[in-house]
Amino acid sequence: MSQQSDGAVQVLTARTTDHDGIVVVTIAGEVDRMTPDSPVLTAAEAVRRLPAGVVLDLNAVTFFGSAGVNMLAAVWQQAEAAAVPLAIVAGTRAVRMPLAISGVDVLLALYPTLPDALAAVRAVPPPRRR
Repeated sequence: MSQQSDGAVQVLTARTTDHDGIVVVTIAGEVDRMTPDSPVLTAAEAVRRLPAGVVLDLNAVTFFGSAGVNMLAAVWQQAEAAAVPLAIVAGTRAVRMPLAISGVDVLLALYPTLPDALAAVRAVPPPRRR
């Protein structure tokens, strides 16, 4: 959780769902600091289970700071090492801008919508694992 300037608390949440073997992690709120229980790390846990693919849906993220960019890069590295297809739903400026500024956007498979990301992951031929 983080404190907003108006005194309200912004809650960061993650919800995991299964879409025919593809794990979708939907994150909502502000990703502005690195914590051991960060919802972004829920995606790392999903990758460790070696599913058919992982989609990280960030369209409900309202702020994406450098800690989020770093965690996302770490999840990408983990997915690459495990040969788990990973797609990121990043259709909002709040997420796309920090990824572009940091240069991480060129490493990641970014899509504007969840259906686009799911279709991309399904298009990766199984098994891709080494």
